[in-house]
Amino acid sequence: MKIGIGNDHVAVDYKKEIKLYIEEKYGYEVINFGTNSFERFNYPESGKAVAEAVVSGKVDKGILICGTGVGIGISANKVPGVRCVICSEPYSARLSREHNNTNVLSFGSRVIGIELAKMIVDEWLSSEYEGGRHQVRLDMIDEIEEQNKLVD
Repeated sequence: MKIGIGNDHVAVDYKKEIKLYIEEKYGYEVINFGTNSFERFNYPESGKAVAEAVVSGKVDKGILICGTGVGIGISANKVPGVRCVICSEPYSARLSREHNNTNVLSFGSRVIGIELAKMIVDEWLSSEYEGGRHQVRLDMIDEIEEQNKLVD
């Protein structure tokens, strides 16, 4: 499995620790789309890059980290085909995979501690989409997305 990871300047240390954690615990390849610099970096750039990598199939899933996880997650959700959950606890991470088939996870380095971040990542990576009754709702979400695509 390939995981794309992106961050801004606020989350450099978290990104490095989560990347290493995933590589060591799961053996997954983690591809960096974020910055390694503490100089100001605009989070929409890495949010978009990870989202596009997920949609194109370059990576299987994506993880995003900024100060709150909100801005970078919103950026990712602007890419058609992305279902990014902005998450601060493990329960929502798990249910987002089981019920919403999220393909990108976002959280904030200023909001949660690193050990809680690892728990969230564990729940999210180890959960599978259940399908069934949830597919009706995902189809509805896809329809909303299709209806609101910009026309050239």
